[in-house]
Amino acid sequence: MRILQLCKKFPYPLNDGESIAVTFLAKALKDLGHEVTLLSMNTKKHFFDLKQLPSDFDQYVKIETSYLDNSVNFINIIANYFTKKSFHVSRFVTEDFRQKLIRLLKEGDFDLVLLETVILAPYIADIRAHSKALVTMRAHNVEHEIWANIASNTNSLPKKIILNKASSSLKKHELESMNQVDLFVAISEPDLKKFKKFGLKKDAIVIPIGLDETIYQSDYQSFKRHLSMSFIGSLDWMPNVEGLKWFLEKSWPRIHQNYPALKFEVAGKKTPKALFELAIPNVRFLGEVPDAPEFINKHSIMVVPLLSGSGIRAKIIEGMMLGKVIITTKLGVEGIPATHKENILFADTPESFFEAIKYCYDNQDDLIEMGLNAREFALDHFSNLAIAQDFIRGVLDHQPTLLKANN
Repeated sequence: MRILQLCKKFPYPLNDGESIAVTFLAKALKDLGHEVTLLSMNTKKHFFDLKQLPSDFDQYVKIETSYLDNSVNFINIIANYFTKKSFHVSRFVTEDFRQKLIRLLKEGDFDLVLLETVILAPYIADIRAHSKALVTMRAHNVEHEIWANIASNTNSLPKKIILNKASSSLKKHELESMNQVDLFVAISEPDLKKFKKFGLKKDAIVIPIGLDETIYQSDYQSFKRHLSMSFIGSLDWMPNVEGLKWFLEKSWPRIHQNYPALKFEVAGKKTPKALFELAIPNVRFLGEVPDAPEFINKHSIMVVPLLSGSGIRAKIIEGMMLGKVIITTKLGVEGIPATHKENILFADTPESFFEAIKYCYDNQDDLIEMGLNAREFALDHFSNLAIAQDFIRGVLDHQPTLLKANN
């Protein structure tokens, strides 16, 4: 098939879940014999110089980008508050992207257009007007739910009011857009159930994040050294910052008091300056690291203290693929059918995070088995080639004429 993949930010480097999901799906589609073209916004916030792309970023037959200054400022937020438009969506409506999309649709006889977020729904009308391709949309999160959760967790009344308005507007957009496509794609079963509850009527399938296991080679030597702990995630994403600060304030003091030899390294792009300035015993802030798997492999334990969000946490899947012991909240593991104390550890309170660390120290000789179980679980559930095959199967089940046309 000839596939056009649309993204709201360039899917490289692979330091967030959306980029990982987009890139590995495209790579697997190429391996299955499909031709994938990429049209992506290249935003000011996440700008990437395409000259820096590695040679193995070769899954696309063509790449086009559209620059977008999507900077956020207080004046824009306040102005949008008095409109009915979603601030999150309106920031990504640009004529340059629209014109490049129309040109690609006219030049290429695409079988399938995949929008890699509900944020790009305003472009569905242009796709319909200039192409007969099947239109699919993959929702990487239940977007409005993230902001609703953040609003409920904030103590600032003005911030709570603005976030609740943003969440309400975004929810309206999601409800309207998810029934405009031919086939809706959720990133997880829990998300799909939520979308159906909200009013999804269209055919739908679940296509989670897939990883290339050849890239994620486990280093089990970390279990033979002193236990150490890592956190990695984009620190310009509010749920990550929220969860990390909560863990450092509520959980870490007791953990450090009882296990003073335990080291905790924090990595993530766009690390706020305020975090670097914190003087917390045995906690080291590294900022963005060049190689996420190498960083994760250094440590035996990974913590993902997520309090808000939806979708699937790519970093948990990466950590499991690398055979690490993951400690996360029930929300963090949503969409990942892992089993407590078999291939992962659950913790939702400061007390339970402490108990999880205590469990690791009390059962240190058995942790490598949990790591092996975690990798086996990840291989069984999140292999990118199998996930791409499921995606194509779902597309063909919806429109079997594509199978006939491409044979």
